Amino acid sequence: MKRLQGNEIKAKHWDSFYRSTGTPLITSGDTVYGRLWGCHPRSYYPSLHFEACYYQAIEAAIEPNLKTVEAGAQGEHKIQRGYMPVPTYSCHNLLDEDFSKVKLVMKMIQDSGPFKEGID
Repeated sequence: MKRLQGNEIKAKHWDSFYRSTGTPLITSGDTVYGRLWGCHPRSYYPSLHFEACYYQAIEAAIEPNLKTVEAGAQGEHKIQRGYMPVPTYSCHNLLDEDFSKVKLVMKMIQDSGPFKEGID
């Protein structure tokens, strides 16, 4: 597993990403953003998704002492790994009126998540 930054990333790395597997992690301010996972349909590497998207993202935040790993939306499996839902910004036009319930759902997930406050 290689972690490259800025000018270290060449065309051959993007070619490799599209031919096999990988995830770009984007750093801005005090946050590492993970948004994309790619794996060639005929490739299978046990646990690679977690290595690339979870462990590498955490290491990429710890090494320069960044505050947050933002793993993106979707995926109930993220909650079990400590990625709790937080409000985020997007440019989507949501036509579903039931989407207004998202704040209630996020609170319910936060309340039942693995992190507790005020417990002695």
